[in-house]
Amino acid sequence: MQETDFLGGFAKGLRVLEAFADARPKLSIADVARLTGLDRATTRRCLLTLARLGYADYDGKFFSLTPRVLRLGHAYLSATPLPRIVQPHIDRLSQDVAQSASVSVLDGSEIVYVARASYQRVMSINLMPGSRLPAYCASMGRVMLAALPPEEALARIRQSELRAFTPSTLTEPEDLMDELVRVREQGYAIIDQELEVGLCSIAVPLKDERGDVLAALNIGASAAQIPASELVGHFLAPLRKTADVLGPMLR
Repeated sequence: MQETDFLGGFAKGLRVLEAFADARPKLSIADVARLTGLDRATTRRCLLTLARLGYADYDGKFFSLTPRVLRLGHAYLSATPLPRIVQPHIDRLSQDVAQSASVSVLDGSEIVYVARASYQRVMSINLMPGSRLPAYCASMGRVMLAALPPEEALARIRQSELRAFTPSTLTEPEDLMDELVRVREQGYAIIDQELEVGLCSIAVPLKDERGDVLAALNIGASAAQIPASELVGHFLAPLRKTADVLGPMLR
């Protein structure tokens, strides 16, 4: 892409949109400037433009996103066939194993849920298509990071805010890279209460016919009911069976 093809103003607006998150739904101009690294004048213009277009509300001090923003994510989910392809299969998987099942894709240093079949709620947050989680501490994230060249995986890990969500969360890049080696060798990833106390999960890659990893599939369970040490015995075979069925359908 040539430099003349790059719209700097549009890029700044997207950075402002991405500053909002579950943990910070309301932000002031100063907050957004700090989070994005943009100057206050540029930040103010971007926020007021979003408000003028209906993508944000402004109460005179704080900005918050409106439901109109969902149109942007819905456009992706509607345009890509992946959610439509995988949903019936993860619905069946969820019923067969009596646990929640999900499919996600990798976006930078995060995973984005594209399909989910909820059996019972085991997390404090309500996950749904469009939800995001840090890749480094999610089973699906580790499966997809493990499929990348090591230097790229490390770069994405270092882009993350390596926060300890629980006492079990791996936050050192070296430890995470060692874990990715194990995931790559065994072909699956297990998270044992690293994202949330009481939650464990197991994930496998979703590969196309060429063997490229396009997404990941997981099952989440209550650690009190099924400890992480038993996830392989309970769920690896049905996960791999579903992944094998989906593989030829993926493009």
